[in-house]
Amino acid sequence: MAIHKEHELHQRRFGRNMGLGAVLLAFVVIVFGLTVVKVSRQDANGNPPSAEAKP
Repeated sequence: MAIHKEHELHQRRFGRNMGLGAVLLAFVVIVFGLTVVKVSRQDANGNPPSAEAKP
């Protein structure tokens, strides 16, 4: 079994992939959070809160 050093190109590609993975994960978390907030603000019938101003 040969021991060899990983090429510099693979190291850069791995770093880029980790960065892209972090961005995608952040996007998923934001979309999930917005979905939870939107669903939790509905009433029992699934209607959004009314837009009328409360006195």
